[in-house]
Amino acid sequence: MTTFYLNGVYRGKPEIRYGIHTAINKQAVEQAVYLTKHGLTDDASADTKHHGGLERALHQYPLEHYAYWLNKYPSIAWQPPGMGENISSTGMTENNVYIGDRYQWGDAIIEVSQPRSPCYKLNKRWDNDNISVDMQQSGHCGWLYRIIQPGQVSINEPLILQQRLAQALSVAETCRLFFTDPLNKQHLASLRQQTKLSASWLSKVEQRIATNKVENWQFRLHGVDNTLS
Repeated sequence: MTTFYLNGVYRGKPEIRYGIHTAINKQAVEQAVYLTKHGLTDDASADTKHHGGLERALHQYPLEHYAYWLNKYPSIAWQPPGMGENISSTGMTENNVYIGDRYQWGDAIIEVSQPRSPCYKLNKRWDNDNISVDMQQSGHCGWLYRIIQPGQVSINEPLILQQRLAQALSVAETCRLFFTDPLNKQHLASLRQQTKLSASWLSKVEQRIATNKVENWQFRLHGVDNTLS
């Protein structure tokens, strides 16, 4: 049985910080907390169109990745939960976590739904316009969960792997296929087979197949919509 212990659990509410409306500035939760279908109690998203919801209820980010960011941008005081994560961990990365993986966490059961799609609010948070693109290109994105069974959770309860699908793609491979050569027909066919991938990501896969066009990434990555320019 694969078990991972946690380094931190975090939650936050929307506020005006870094010149934007955001809930990225989360605080540590030391006590037990209830995990609902929508996420941790008293955790929320500022932009409910692009963040949060049933398939993006919980965000996990590997503690190991902060060493990568420190090496790349040594002038920044990197530390969790700087990527807006709810869960900080060691030993779990995009390479050994798979789409559809189910974990027991305390009384709750959570299921990996998609990689995190980096957005421009990370750039605002760290006052660096390159973070979102760097995260997407490096694959150091973290991942999101849907909540299969709500329940009481805490930092003292480990994540225990309960289920892994036979044909599942790792989060790293999912990122690579989705973001690299995004109109590659073989890539899209592989992603299409991931039935546990979030409806949001699957809809974009279907749209690419149907139109042979990639959705506009400008607003997500840079906060600028160039569709009218």
